[in-house]
Amino acid sequence: MDRMVYTALSGLRGQMAAQASIANNIANASTTGFKADRTAFQTMMLKGGGALESRAVNSEEVLDADRASGPIQSTGRALDVAVTGDAWIAVQAPDGSEAYTRRGDLRITDTGVLETGDGFPVIGSGGPITVPPAQKVSFSEDGSIAIIPIGAEPGAPPQVIDKLKLANPQGSNTVKGLDNLLRVKGGGVLPEDVEAKVATGSLEGSNVNLTQALVDMIENQRSYEVQANLLKEAKSMDESSASLMRMPG
Repeated sequence: MDRMVYTALSGLRGQMAAQASIANNIANASTTGFKADRTAFQTMMLKGGGALESRAVNSEEVLDADRASGPIQSTGRALDVAVTGDAWIAVQAPDGSEAYTRRGDLRITDTGVLETGDGFPVIGSGGPITVPPAQKVSFSEDGSIAIIPIGAEPGAPPQVIDKLKLANPQGSNTVKGLDNLLRVKGGGVLPEDVEAKVATGSLEGSNVNLTQALVDMIENQRSYEVQANLLKEAKSMDESSASLMRMPG
């Protein structure tokens, strides 16, 4: 009986985690560069009665993200870049470590730091990129950043100041965090992908499929109801057993 209750409770926890993941995907369907959370069933090994036994538990948790590219839309904004292919833009996470994003709505802060639309400093060849005061800032296809300095003579050629670090996670063990950043599992950094390209004046949208997300939410709700009914059945069986064990008055 206890095992039946544990199985049901484990299933309920998993379905709740999956529902939160689906809700997060729906909420970020229009977020630039967002990658949909992905869920999967797992089998757990439980120790009981002094021996190991295999039991299938409805344990569902967010494991990773859907790496598929989102739609690329032209914006015409000079600081917007969309990475083509499988590469990601390297950024500095809040803890100072290197992480990766597909969000390319870049901006320059008052102190000259180049950062993403959600506030993460963008990493170049020597760390976070700082852009000097300039009349114009532009990106090349390979991610190079060029500026025309303030006070430059008319017709002066742009000066390359740095280059976006574009890294490819293929072949590396990476995971997506709750902040929508990709990280190397266990620490470390990804090597630069010298063949990676960016489309300037464009942004990659979210890869969330709203129709599929709604279907997943309905199916998950039904699974949750199954686990809840299992708990009710366990309670009913327990009450029946207790009734049989009562001594006649």
